[in-house]
Amino acid sequence: MPLDVTLLEVPARFDQASRQLAWVDEALRAAPPGDVVVLPEAALTGYVSPDGDFDLSAFAEPLEGPQLDGLRHLAEQFDTTVIGPVIERAGVDRFNSHVVVAPSGALLAHYRKRHPWYPETWATPGDRPWPTFELSGLTCSLAVCFDVHFLVREAQAVLREADVLFFCSAWVDGNGDSRPGTLAPVAQAFGLTVVNANWGPGEPDVAGQGGSLVMDPAGRVLQRTRGRQHRLDVRLPLPPRAARPPPG
Repeated sequence: MPLDVTLLEVPARFDQASRQLAWVDEALRAAPPGDVVVLPEAALTGYVSPDGDFDLSAFAEPLEGPQLDGLRHLAEQFDTTVIGPVIERAGVDRFNSHVVVAPSGALLAHYRKRHPWYPETWATPGDRPWPTFELSGLTCSLAVCFDVHFLVREAQAVLREADVLFFCSAWVDGNGDSRPGTLAPVAQAFGLTVVNANWGPGEPDVAGQGGSLVMDPAGRVLQRTRGRQHRLDVRLPLPPRAARPPPG
């Protein structure tokens, strides 16, 4: 079965979770979403303030809290799977987490970013394994932004079995657009499709925003957002890995 994916490039806003959820709701009402909706890293709380504050610890809450409730509401309301962020508190630890929520509201995956980027001093390195979950007969996995630099070394067993890697990011890039060149070796090494939802220009406006993309197993960019385009709807017609030749 094909997998219809809706990428939402949510504009950067800090400490405005209700407004961000309303923005996503409006975007999905404008046109029916695909089988899965993918949101960028820290899309609800913001990744960094306009003043350069990267500390998201004030937004941390137990997994079963308002952020997850908001994602569940979207999944149930639009009858779609939602991949989205939760700034999670567990005891004294704070995690940059992502969840995969089924249309029923059930959790299909719960992942804590294993490799916080250098300014994310608030975040505890994730202690959960690289996730796997199934969508439309496809085996999927999930990584968050700076994790990409560790995938080939740490996630080989998972990625060898995966058909699709969902990659959620708040990419910061002072050297042009390095994302395609960073993601292509991962796609090629494991013969998988990469679906990247990146944060959109907003407050602040940071180099590296925009350009959410879908990449095929050969490392070719199939589609991506341009300019102020905030939505990408893509059909992934990939059969399960068992029906495809192994990666070269």
